[in-house]
Amino acid sequence: MPECSPWDDIAVPGTDFNVRQVAAGTAVPCFWGRDAGGACLFIVELHGDHALQYRKNTVTVNGIDVDLRAGDQGRQRLVLALERQVDRDLFEGLCRTLASSLEHASDSASSLAVSLAHIRRWKTFLSGRSQHLSAEEVRGLFAEIAFLLELIGQQISSNVAVEAWLGPERSHQDFIFGNAAVEIKSLSGAERSSVRISSEDQLESLNDALFLRIYRLSSLADAPGARSLNEIVAAVQARLGEADAVEAFDRKLVAHGYAPLPDYDEPHFVVSDVRSYRIGDGFPRLMRSQLPTGIASVAYDIRLETIAPYECNDAVIFGED
Repeated sequence: MPECSPWDDIAVPGTDFNVRQVAAGTAVPCFWGRDAGGACLFIVELHGDHALQYRKNTVTVNGIDVDLRAGDQGRQRLVLALERQVDRDLFEGLCRTLASSLEHASDSASSLAVSLAHIRRWKTFLSGRSQHLSAEEVRGLFAEIAFLLELIGQQISSNVAVEAWLGPERSHQDFIFGNAAVEIKSLSGAERSSVRISSEDQLESLNDALFLRIYRLSSLADAPGARSLNEIVAAVQARLGEADAVEAFDRKLVAHGYAPLPDYDEPHFVVSDVRSYRIGDGFPRLMRSQLPTGIASVAYDIRLETIAPYECNDAVIFGED
């Protein structure tokens, strides 16, 4: 479960602000704080004068005031102040991940650079205020990102891999690359062996090849390789070499309804099974082109044992066979 808010036990002061130091081992001191107006703060204390660096790289974020203020004895403070309480969970996520990022900085200048770059990345998430994902939506997004990681590993450019991910854009299939389309589904470890097809368009495509790929996810926190949704998102971000690919990936996460909130630090999943099926003649499916007149939309379940004859290996999906 998510931790209590770090601002809960900080009293609102009469003037200035009250602070409590962040426990993380950062290169420069960082603090949770509250000001006289009750606003939630995150403060990075810097040694020296960094006004020029700040002015060159300043970033504005809707709902958060970012300011460089003079401190005591040759110090400056980068102060992040939350302006809207409705964004408190997002702000907490920003601050916690920023504190983790600052563990890798070496001095005040690098800490400021890391902070401003981190805030700039989070601007995408903050501009697209997201709703909390359901447990089913978390599993579905995890499975799509698991496939994206596999696609990145196919020696194609980061930009091409991210462009292929069309699920957040409400495409009929989750991925389209080359002349292949892939629909991703997830099952929990306890679910029965059937998958829900949510529309008459999901298993019909104009591409030469159409595949259904199913990830069975088991919630096993202590298992080797188990990852949370936040962790698998971070794994993709670390693999994307180009800055514009990272930005495009973040925009698609926002479109999917995701923001890196502490809520998604759990559960931890392991992929316990992956099965792929090539969809063609005889595959049990309902298609828009074959629906009786008057039927507007359909959703249905497919029993996995009935499609065993259509199972294929990864090489077929990725065009290696």
